[in-house]
Amino acid sequence: MIISILCVDKNYGIGKNNDLLFHLPLDMKFFRETTKGHTVFMGENTLLSFPNSKPLPNRKNVVLSQDVTHNYEGCENVHNFDEFVKILRNYGENEDVFVIGGASIYRQTLPFVDEVLLTKVDADGEATVFFPNLDEMPEWNCIEESEPVQDGEYKIRFCKYVRK
Repeated sequence: MIISILCVDKNYGIGKNNDLLFHLPLDMKFFRETTKGHTVFMGENTLLSFPNSKPLPNRKNVVLSQDVTHNYEGCENVHNFDEFVKILRNYGENEDVFVIGGASIYRQTLPFVDEVLLTKVDADGEATVFFPNLDEMPEWNCIEESEPVQDGEYKIRFCKYVRK
């Protein structure tokens, strides 16, 4: 199964200045525990936003960079989108794989995604990049939504969307 996992603000904003909108310990723990031991798919800017621009530990990291000279240690490097999607779909046939960003990767892979795990933050993060609003898309259905929980100074809800 192919799963996108991300955090959105109340406007479906996901980022600003190549960074997350919020630093949420419960959401980070959820992300770590959910993706650990799995393959994660990301764009180059997402990898570069990690501490020391290093791949996530305890996961197989697949990175798309349009620049064929950019090859990152500890990652499976892919240099065109069609190949990236082919690998994503092949892996997704046999195991749960996770799309983890950034905005362009989320948007372009959404037609191939089976499930979206959204952490919704009840706040406006003043985002400059956004995820499609799944609540307005007839092909997506929210099948699980947690009660609001406090994560630092914000109330969040963990939601699971599936393609109809």
